[in-house]
Amino acid sequence: MFDIKWIRENPEAFDAGLKKRGLAPLSSELIALDEARRAHVTKLQEAQSRRNAASKEIGKAKAAKDEAKAAELMAEVATLKDELAKGEDEERVLDAKLRDALSGIPNLPLDEVPLGKDEHDNVEVRKVGAPTKFDFAPKQHFEIGEGLGLMDFATAAKISGARFVVLKGALARLERAIGAFMLDLHTSEFGYTENIVPLLVKDHAAYGTGNLPKFAEDLFQTVNGFWLIPTAEVSLTNFVRDEILEEAALPMRLTAQTPCFRSEAGSAGRDTRGMIRQHQFTKVELVSITTPEESLAEHERMTGCAEEVLKRLGLPFRTIMLCTGDMGFASRKTYDIEVWLPGENTYREISSCSVCGDFQARRMNARYKPKGAKETRFVHTLNGSGLAVGRTLIAVLENYQQADGTVVIPEALRPYMGGLAVIEKAG
Repeated sequence: MFDIKWIRENPEAFDAGLKKRGLAPLSSELIALDEARRAHVTKLQEAQSRRNAASKEIGKAKAAKDEAKAAELMAEVATLKDELAKGEDEERVLDAKLRDALSGIPNLPLDEVPLGKDEHDNVEVRKVGAPTKFDFAPKQHFEIGEGLGLMDFATAAKISGARFVVLKGALARLERAIGAFMLDLHTSEFGYTENIVPLLVKDHAAYGTGNLPKFAEDLFQTVNGFWLIPTAEVSLTNFVRDEILEEAALPMRLTAQTPCFRSEAGSAGRDTRGMIRQHQFTKVELVSITTPEESLAEHERMTGCAEEVLKRLGLPFRTIMLCTGDMGFASRKTYDIEVWLPGENTYREISSCSVCGDFQARRMNARYKPKGAKETRFVHTLNGSGLAVGRTLIAVLENYQQADGTVVIPEALRPYMGGLAVIEKAG
């Protein structure tokens, strides 16, 4: 959400930022909406002032026993009362019109974000580890999982349709182990506080993070006014909704492992086999609430925390900076971490870490009070996957597969697997 005052004062900068996003200029249109709203507010204020003055004059007229004047003034006050009531309704309409226009506009990219139209224009920042080599043709994760008898898409489809899976036995435990490993790492070494959060949220929570109103079709909604979270970012970031924090409490670093639900409305025909793109998946989310001065450094730190998970698991990956045309709606700058998948012979996204500036904070009215200052400021928010658990399981299966169809378990996960070193075919 943007500050209309800032847009009025910086229309060229605002439109230049939109242009980087591939959007047409909007400052003139928004300023016109604001001018109409402001003019109407001024008109209401003048009417209210006249009503107050007329009310005082009624008393004077009655004191002077000028009943005709008093009656005339009372009629004027009644008319002004009706006009104010109608005017307040119109003010609400004008406020909503401006708010709706502002709420559908994506955040402006930082200067260092590369210009581009889509994923082909993203820029690689670093690459860690060489792609895994095999002396046999590596299989994709669903071939491995089905070969082990532990990954069942047919049963899931019978229950829920496409884009669901049933994991069994050692693979079910492996997913649980991966999530537990991530949470332990982030909480014990990186200072994040673990939370169990609601999976169902109200409109205002999804609005606060920018999921509503623009991306309603990407979410699942219940029949009684809840939305299923697409990521724990929605719940965690809204912790600071309508709060005024002390600067000493920042940064806040929060994490949660949750099921996530996405309709994949725009993904028809994409990744239809396997677990890459599902309606329900598990993810460990990282959220930071910071001061404006610290948010960019926090972004680098958060990205490093997510990368460390892959390093500990021995999985090759690369980190890329998304271009202006590929960034998410609320982001000012995003790093995607892509893990190597030998079965596909390519890198696939496993984490996305974004700094959002005060974009979400304005939608949530989340502020802090700088030390020694009288005025409050909006906090900056950041979010990232630390990591997508299902995709990490995919990466483990493909990078640690063996020629006989078994899968070696990375050393870091074995304590969570009861010491099991190899996943073999179900008996």
